[in-house]
Amino acid sequence: MKTTLFDQWRDTPSSDQDPETIETAQRIFEDVRTRGAASLREYGEKFDRLGDAALIADHDELRDAWSNLPDEARGPLQRSAERVRAFAEAQREALQPLHIDLGGFRVGHHVLPVSAAGCYVPGGRYPLISSALMTVIPAAVAGVEEITVCSPSPGAIMLAVAHLAGAKRVLRLGGAQGIAALALGIDVPRCDVIVGPGNRFVVAAKRIAQAQCRIDMAAGATELCVVADEHANPEYVASDILAQAEHDPDARPVLVTLSEPFAKKALAAVERQLAILPTREIAEQSLANRGEIVLVETLEQATEIVNRLAPEHLQVMIDDEEACQQFVNSVRNAGGIFIGSESAEVFGDYASGPNHTLPTGGWATRRGGLAVYDFLKVVTFQRSGDQPVDVRQIEDAAWLAEQEGLIGHARAARQRLG
Repeated sequence: MKTTLFDQWRDTPSSDQDPETIETAQRIFEDVRTRGAASLREYGEKFDRLGDAALIADHDELRDAWSNLPDEARGPLQRSAERVRAFAEAQREALQPLHIDLGGFRVGHHVLPVSAAGCYVPGGRYPLISSALMTVIPAAVAGVEEITVCSPSPGAIMLAVAHLAGAKRVLRLGGAQGIAALALGIDVPRCDVIVGPGNRFVVAAKRIAQAQCRIDMAAGATELCVVADEHANPEYVASDILAQAEHDPDARPVLVTLSEPFAKKALAAVERQLAILPTREIAEQSLANRGEIVLVETLEQATEIVNRLAPEHLQVMIDDEEACQQFVNSVRNAGGIFIGSESAEVFGDYASGPNHTLPTGGWATRRGGLAVYDFLKVVTFQRSGDQPVDVRQIEDAAWLAEQEGLIGHARAARQRLG
């Protein structure tokens, strides 16, 4: 990890997707659009180890996978699911129907779920079953009827978790082909919303899919910014940094601290822990590529760094409670904030309740993490009653219409004058 002073620090955001990735995703997307299910099986066999398996694992198969899951796996999964569900339900309760009287109308909004959602869950050597919980449960709490998980080569535990979370089916595909199937409705209900993390081809395909549906975000490699003073535990800081670094060679672990002696202690702890980390090779690349320590003189400088970084995860280890809260209140751009030395980011990944699908690559400047709101739509209404519409409202509408050259609009308004 390189060390930089505040006045020398320059942000180095991750580069946008390369043209080759975008072109490949576009080609696959259009092929799926043209050839439909036949193309999905071909891509599944080529990229996703589909073999003779059915493209779709249906509700019965998911239920059976859950029934056959060992008891020692059910407990942690159920408890984690309960926390995620409780938080999503609290979010849902925070957005209520609205009714007010304005100018002779009863106006307001209804909060409704979308009809169908697609939840992408990365596969690989260690499938991200926690991402199935984090993406499917908010959709289920929102009231989405058709929830499809899309995941390459899902094992029995992935099917079981999909059932626990509330999905109706699992599409055994990954990459751009999986996203295209969700967006176009090939062999699954056409999705109104597609969410979830993925590799560069998934991200490129989600961007293409925006012409068909809504997406959560174009999430990239994971990011962590730790803001710590001299009282923080360097071993905690090191373990949290390495927990992010082991994700991906492009992961971005950053330590911002007011104390140079502490920075040295934290760096030494990183080196000690790295030496015995089984995922050392990936973590070393991340630390070398994008790891850094930024030395600041004040918390105001730390705030500036954080708001420019807009990190996916912000971990705050400031001993003075008042100063800590003032710092947190000054942060405008962060996907998720973890306050206090015991509030490790890893708990947010798995067990604390708030969603772990968070914005990366600067997206935290314009949105927060995945939430039940991503699966809802607010539909406004106006209703006339026994009382006549306010004359001023009619005349205001007619005048504005005339300014825009829409005489028919003006006449339609004045028809209501009686």
